[in-house]
Amino acid sequence: MRTPQEMPGMLGQRLFTVYDSDALGVSRERLRHVRIRRISRAIRALDRQDQPPIELTVPERAAAYTRVTSFSVASYFTAAEAWGFPLPLRQGQAPELHITRPAGLSRPRRAGVVGHRSRLLPGEVTTLEGLVLTSRVRTWLDLSKELTVEDLTVIADHLIRIPRQLYEGRSEPYATPDELDAVIGLHPGQRGIRTAREALRLSRVGADSPPETQLRLALAAAGLPEPEVNAPIVDDDGVLHHEPDLGYRKYRVAVQYEGAGHSDPEQVARDISREEQTLALGWTEVRISRRHMVDGARPAVEKVRAALWAAGWRADRPAA
Repeated sequence: MRTPQEMPGMLGQRLFTVYDSDALGVSRERLRHVRIRRISRAIRALDRQDQPPIELTVPERAAAYTRVTSFSVASYFTAAEAWGFPLPLRQGQAPELHITRPAGLSRPRRAGVVGHRSRLLPGEVTTLEGLVLTSRVRTWLDLSKELTVEDLTVIADHLIRIPRQLYEGRSEPYATPDELDAVIGLHPGQRGIRTAREALRLSRVGADSPPETQLRLALAAAGLPEPEVNAPIVDDDGVLHHEPDLGYRKYRVAVQYEGAGHSDPEQVARDISREEQTLALGWTEVRISRRHMVDGARPAVEKVRAALWAAGWRADRPAA
């Protein structure tokens, strides 16, 4: 079969719909070439000659699917992935697209798509790099129908944390607790609303990673006092030295979660220096890593429990 003529404009660059090609005057016959791959009904992709088929990202696929289905938006896990939410691993589940249409319209019905209908209020739909999708806070609320309280709390912490301008190029959080509370109030009685309320209640500003949130929740669930996020360590002159991930000021116990980046030699040296300074100021530092987070973070809980016990905490006493 002959090589097709160069496709016009955007059609030669990425996923496209037959409606895109119709608008540019490309005949349906021309779309039957072997290098033009059928992705789904009315959705096509042009594979490059002598190259493997292009890998389509979730946002690319979702953008095409929402264009071929009127009044539809990417939502749930599809919107969450586009927003970069810290999602739990969904082992064994197909990478289906989640597409929502407004209440009163039929659900999208297409292979590889999980269709939803929902009341979409002003401000709950936006655009991200050409993809029409639910807003961050609405996506968080929708996920309350699918996730556990812990997983939803991890995402809430991700949304409300204050970013560092120097490293992230932004200084405002993705959302505030008040905004999460407001979206809950706009959808009373929706399935998952209790999960959302509990996740919001458990969320705290300051967690920098999912394991930090998971560790904090595990400590509280085990009956330990709830640690303070970024508890400041100050000396006798009131000078702030650093703020550990989690801390108990009453017991002078600092808890640090050390992710993969802490294996860098320079970071190891900084961590050792930090621990020495913490000890010099009369605090105990508990260092937690990935290996302590197995079995529901039980090893981490026991390590923190031992430090608190040594510092004078007893389970039958009220928490500070």
